[in-house]
Amino acid sequence: MVSDAASHEDFAALAVPDHYRGCLVREDESAMFEGMASRDKDPSKSLHVEDVATPQLGPGEALVAVAASAINFNTVWSALFEPVSTFKFLKRYGRTSEWAARHDQPYHVLGSDLSGVVLRTGPGVTRWRPGDKVVGHCLSVELESPDGHNDTMLDPEQRIWGYETNFGGLAQLAIVKANQLMPKPRHLTWEEAACSGLVNSTAYRQLVSRNGAGMKQGDVVLIWGAGGGLGSYATQLALNGGAIPVCVVSNDAKAQIVRDMGAELVINRAEEDYAFWTDDDRQNPAEWKRFGARIRELTGGEDPDIVLEHPGRTTFGASVFVTRRGGTIVTCASTSGYQHEYDNRYLWMNLKRIVGTHFANYREAWEANRLICKGLVHPTLSTVVGLDDAGAATAAVHRNEHTGKVGVLCLSPGEGFGVEDHETRARLLPEITRFAVQC
Repeated sequence: MVSDAASHEDFAALAVPDHYRGCLVREDESAMFEGMASRDKDPSKSLHVEDVATPQLGPGEALVAVAASAINFNTVWSALFEPVSTFKFLKRYGRTSEWAARHDQPYHVLGSDLSGVVLRTGPGVTRWRPGDKVVGHCLSVELESPDGHNDTMLDPEQRIWGYETNFGGLAQLAIVKANQLMPKPRHLTWEEAACSGLVNSTAYRQLVSRNGAGMKQGDVVLIWGAGGGLGSYATQLALNGGAIPVCVVSNDAKAQIVRDMGAELVINRAEEDYAFWTDDDRQNPAEWKRFGARIRELTGGEDPDIVLEHPGRTTFGASVFVTRRGGTIVTCASTSGYQHEYDNRYLWMNLKRIVGTHFANYREAWEANRLICKGLVHPTLSTVVGLDDAGAATAAVHRNEHTGKVGVLCLSPGEGFGVEDHETRARLLPEITRFAVQC
C-alpha cells in the first residue's frame, strides 16, 4: 500500500492469507432491533469487526487488497436490518449457483466502496492483473438474461455488491467481479479515491444519464441534502453541466460548503423550518406552497426542471408539488421512509414524471469515475476513521451527523497514502480537501 516500487510480479508473489478482518453483521442478531423505531436503532451495536475466512476466487472475479472504503446509507440499512435483513438477499443469491453459494454465510461483510490493489484474478479475467491500483463500483450483475444487455441495471440478477452480496469493501480483502473495477484516480489518496464510487455514479445516472433526468444546460435542479454524500456530487455535476442547482441543506456549515462549491441558491431547511407533515398521517400543502415560493424567489420565478429525490417520505409530496410543468422527479432512495404520498393532481394535470433510478450501469459508473480522474469532480470526504470504528461512523451517518462522505481506512496505514500524480493534486488541492477542511 505504501511502496511506489513494487511490481506486478511482486504483488502476484504475495501469499493470500486464509482469513482477514471485515466489518460485518451476524445472522443470529438480525432480530435484535425488532419493535424499535428506526431512529432508535444503533448500528454500532450490530456491526462487528471480526476475522472471516478468505473465500475462494471464482471465474471472472478479482481479489482486492482494500486500502480504504466508505460508509454509505446501505451500510446503515444493513446494520438496522431494514427494510429487510440482508441475509434474505444472501440466501436468495446463494441458491442461484455453486459460486453464489459462497455468499450465503452466517455473517455478512458489508461495504459498497473500495480503493485498493488487485492481488489475484480468477479464470477469464484479462483486463486487470495483480498490482493494478483500482477503485470499485458496486454493480454486481450476471448478464445471462437478455433484459440486462441494453442497460445492465435492468438485469433480473442485478445486485448491489456489499449489500445484496457478501465480501464487501469494509474489510482488508474484498471479492468483486472484474467488471466492477475502474482505475484509481492518480492524484487522490486511498481514502479520497474510495469515497466516490457509489454516490458519484448514482448521482451521474440520476441527473446526467438518459436513464435518469437527462439534465441539460440551464435546468433548475432542486437537490435535497446537497451537503451530504449523494447531494454533494449532484451539486458538482449540476454546476459542471451548466445547470442551476438549488441546494437544500440542514445547517449553516453545509450551506457554506455548497456555496464554496459554486452553488449560489441555497435553502437552509433548519433555519426556514419547513414542516411538510402536520403529524404522522397528514401532509401540509401550505408548506409545499411556502417552499415553492422560496424556490421561485431564489430563481427569479422559475420552478425546478428536475428534483433530485432521495429522502423519500418526508419530502416527496413537496417535491412533486414544486416541480415545474413537464418536469421530472428522479428518485433513487427513501432514507426517511419508503411509503411516499403525494397529490396526484399536481403530477398528472401538469404532465410531470417520476423516474426511478438505482445506482448506475458499468458505462455510467466508468464515465462518472472518469470525471474524478480528470479532476472535474472532486471527492467530498469529510471524516476518516479506522476499520474498528466503522460501527460508530455508521451510527453517525444514521443520525445525519456527517457532511459529505465518511471514509474508512482498511489496510492503508494512515491518511495521505496512495498519491501518484502530485502535480495535479497540488493544482486541485483546495477542491479536493474542501469538505475535510471545513468539517
